[in-house]
Amino acid sequence: MANVLVIAEHRRGELRKVALEAMSVARSLAEAAGGELHALLAGPPGIGARAVQLGAHGADVVLVAEHPGFAHYNGEALTALVAARARAGQYRAVITSASAHGRDLAPRVAARLGTGYAADVVSVAIEADKVVARHPVNAGKLTATLALAGTPAIVSLRPGAFPVAPHPRPGRVERIDAVGDPAASRVVVTAVEQGSSAKLDLSEAPIIVSGGRGMRAAENFRLLEELADAFGRAAVGCTRAVSDDGWRPHSDQIGQTGRVVSPDLYIALGISGAVQHLAGMRTSRTIVAINKDREAPIFKVADYGIVGDVLEIVPALTAAVREARKGH
Repeated sequence: MANVLVIAEHRRGELRKVALEAMSVARSLAEAAGGELHALLAGPPGIGARAVQLGAHGADVVLVAEHPGFAHYNGEALTALVAARARAGQYRAVITSASAHGRDLAPRVAARLGTGYAADVVSVAIEADKVVARHPVNAGKLTATLALAGTPAIVSLRPGAFPVAPHPRPGRVERIDAVGDPAASRVVVTAVEQGSSAKLDLSEAPIIVSGGRGMRAAENFRLLEELADAFGRAAVGCTRAVSDDGWRPHSDQIGQTGRVVSPDLYIALGISGAVQHLAGMRTSRTIVAINKDREAPIFKVADYGIVGDVLEIVPALTAAVREARKGH
């Protein structure tokens, strides 16, 4: 019997979708190991109200650590708390998301515990008492299978690569203390600047409309915004060349040096398909590409492709999507 621990990521007092994805994965691991699923929820006073939601998504126990020093992400203090809890709970695995926070936290915890770490994985299971994870390598062209024999195994999950599913459990709440004083950390976040609250985060979006230099000019990205608006819950992304040229903010960049996404639908507009970009979106469930170059590499990974001028096709596609949604 072995328990599994999830680090429940939140933002502005609300659980993030990536936290619920981690819960679904960890629930399966806990059942395979014959143990319980524990969720660690560390945040400012009041964050414990989210414990009910974690119980609804599979937590047998919710460990709540409330402290003003956790109001913003605090890597140093959170590492100390997670490592201490992992030692005390003798967990088989510690699961988090490969989000910006998870990419910072997971290797810190692994180093503190001296155990194995698999990052940005797209599948994970327990086989013959080992945690086995699959991780894309070589810009997504290959997939490595990693067997983590150490305990606990630290695993971060690719955002969007796993479904969210309810698994109602008691979600018994246990209050725990921070390790030391989080407010006394050597690095303290003094302010957080965020974009428009109406803008859907790329890692949360089920549909992403993404553009490359084939859009020809920054002003043409309004066509992508209109298409995303027609779909509803959709976000707009871009290639590195576009963000480097200042057409879109760097936070919209998808690829090896940008965001890694796995939406249900990825629409690539005027994107040639350089390997660095493919590394950031190759695991999308359905890929649609529109490009005037029929030899563009993007068509090799696309499920559906249209050869033509994006500036002519996108407005027609937007109109078709709006028409199709009228009855829904």
